[in-house]
Amino acid sequence: MTAQYELPVLTADIGGSKILTAIFTGNGEIQSRNIIQTGADEGVEAVIERLVRAIGRHLEDSNLEQSNLSGINIACAGGVDSERGVVVTPSPNLPGWHDVPLRDVIEARFGVTTTVLNDASAAALGEHRYGVGKGVNNLVFISLGTGIGGGIIVDGHLYQGASGAAGELGHMTIDANGPTCGCGNIGCLEMFASGKAIVREAIKRIRDGRKSSLTEVVDGKTEDITVETIAAAAKGGDSLALEVLARASHYLGVGLVNMVNIFNPEMIIIGGGMADIGGLLLEPAREMVKKRAFGISARAVNIVTAGLGNEAGIYGAVAYAREQKIRRTA
Repeated sequence: MTAQYELPVLTADIGGSKILTAIFTGNGEIQSRNIIQTGADEGVEAVIERLVRAIGRHLEDSNLEQSNLSGINIACAGGVDSERGVVVTPSPNLPGWHDVPLRDVIEARFGVTTTVLNDASAAALGEHRYGVGKGVNNLVFISLGTGIGGGIIVDGHLYQGASGAAGELGHMTIDANGPTCGCGNIGCLEMFASGKAIVREAIKRIRDGRKSSLTEVVDGKTEDITVETIAAAAKGGDSLALEVLARASHYLGVGLVNMVNIFNPEMIIIGGGMADIGGLLLEPAREMVKKRAFGISARAVNIVTAGLGNEAGIYGAVAYAREQKIRRTA
């Protein structure tokens, strides 16, 4: 899992709830990593300032000067124009990020060449170059977390589309009469199978009068219910938690069938925090692919969990920057 660099690089992965920073040594190994809260509800400027402080603090703690970095590589949620380094459209979990020139802001603050890539596309690239997708020519990566993102590898290359926005798999329409998504579309996969959707459904059922051990776990404060508490309750046999996860798995399966039929990939990689739920969420979705996808495509695909966990994005951001540098100097 190595790549050669003349100098260390710093990578940041900006998600809806956390910002992960890591320093890769000259031989491509992670030297150190830090995690801070994103604070997305405080607005764009506050998040960027928090990112800047995190980068500065990480460099200081690692005894690194800015001049000793070969680059800063950023993976960020939202629609990213990677050629310009601009977050063009916000992720529902990073509200307000319209036309944010993130690359230019970071380059101006640190004087270091900076790249910016969508976080799920970066994770797809990371898993393909260094994780479970290594050696696979065609794969789809789907990130299940607070929201749902995705990335696509075609013939060994990251597919970014006409404007760099390809891979928004969480925003395919699953139910044309469904609820309105934060992206403005109707009935998106994210509204049914994301962490937010699972928590929202559990809370709704409890407030409608359903009994559940979750009520005791959170001492009656339904707003404290999380995906983790739901998963734990389901593993303990709680019927409401099991039903909520089964519902999410059903819709995830519908989404996976669409992906299999459209892309005919060799592999679908399930990443993000919700991948840790395991079989309760993933097995029914896998079974739906077997039953509903075109047979020739269903037989060709292997649906697996991510190998790099939450670090796939930072590995992918490093790989992207390195490959862009090679392309520019070729």
